[in-house]
Amino acid sequence: MSIWSPSSWREKPILQQPTYPNQDELNSVLSELKNYPPLVFAGEARSLTSQLANVANGEAFLLQGGDCAESFSEFHATNIRDTFKAILQMSVVMTYAGGLPVVKVGRLGGQFAKPRSSDTETIDGVTLDSYRGDIINGVEFTSEARTPDPQRMIKAYNQSAATLNLLRAFASGGLADLHQVHKWTLDFAHKGEINKKYEDLAEDIEKSLKFMAACGISSKTHRTLRETDFFTSHEALLLPYEEAFTRKDSLTGEWYDTSSHMLWIGDRTRQLDGAHVEYMRGIKNPIGVKAGPSMDPDDLVRLVNTLNPENEAGRLNIIVRMGADKVGDDKTGMPKLIRAIEREGMKVVWSCDPMHGNTIKSSNNYKTRPVDAILTEMKQFFQVHKAEGTFGGGVHLEMTGKNVTECIGGSFVVTEEDLSSRYHTHCDPRLNADQALELAFLIADTLKEAKK
Repeated sequence: MSIWSPSSWREKPILQQPTYPNQDELNSVLSELKNYPPLVFAGEARSLTSQLANVANGEAFLLQGGDCAESFSEFHATNIRDTFKAILQMSVVMTYAGGLPVVKVGRLGGQFAKPRSSDTETIDGVTLDSYRGDIINGVEFTSEARTPDPQRMIKAYNQSAATLNLLRAFASGGLADLHQVHKWTLDFAHKGEINKKYEDLAEDIEKSLKFMAACGISSKTHRTLRETDFFTSHEALLLPYEEAFTRKDSLTGEWYDTSSHMLWIGDRTRQLDGAHVEYMRGIKNPIGVKAGPSMDPDDLVRLVNTLNPENEAGRLNIIVRMGADKVGDDKTGMPKLIRAIEREGMKVVWSCDPMHGNTIKSSNNYKTRPVDAILTEMKQFFQVHKAEGTFGGGVHLEMTGKNVTECIGGSFVVTEEDLSSRYHTHCDPRLNADQALELAFLIADTLKEAKK
């Protein structure tokens, strides 16, 4: 392999990048960002790698969730808090009912850039650049908004820094204390079967905590009862931005992308000879790679060898995104990928993205995702791993703590007619807190069954 550097990706073909009209301004912004403080630290990234190694060994479970694409307009402490609380709810369900520790990773604090199926969008005969996320351009359909603006990277950094500051406060400042388990229920949560199950589980946890306190074990004496580890992640799509935050660790001399704890490569940018794979092979953060129906088993093996040549457990997460009707298919689905990786003795985390392969258009022209299809893909993901004798170790969700109506179905049914009432996403539809909690119970039941 050629010698790697933070800028060696520039010598490779690249996809899904904006064209900035003013290169001098772009270079000026990137020079400024290179002097900004890191958003995360190398030691935190190493801690996540260690925890993901437990997932790879079947001793923990990965919960990765958050916004499809963060936006400047919806940046608010309440939105960050509610998504954090929804992830806490899901994790406590999985831990208590499923019997495994949960590694919590948010799609937060940097998830601004989005790949698109087309470089341009045409409305009423007018063609403009596609919206690629607030770090690049604006969602409004005007020439000014859709022109890529490098100054947006500085705003994205500032918002990410504020988000991380708040998340760290939530994780260590009392909100994550298990004694607050009842208070994680969001104000809008519907009083249906799923939330009744959660309240019953919370009662059981409180009884257990009282028993432990009587034995001298409480949140005052044990950090793990009052605090939690919470990590951030985003798709490493806009490589000039990622390069600006690629710093050499003073302790190890290794390179880390300090814009996030974990980065991933999308299904559209995972070419072996491409810029994104070249960049990701050189950083020491834990990384992920999306694998859709077009993924060839031999290509996946070559990709894993390139990204994780030392076969380090916890380094690489294969995020499978097939679709409910494809994930279990022997010819086009996940079994052939698992067999190829197992044949080579490769240590990876297998995670399920049940969102992207199940996107449809509703009859009233909203992009949506049926909760039934999401649940089905998740069930089949676990069934395939059970059949192959491997461990389905994670879930990767687009979700929010807001009371949105973007995905149809669920135990508290969102219909196609409901979509227009609270459809707030700037890009892809997200699960609301009720729907995410329903999925958490499904995962917990599966983990419990697997332990028998």
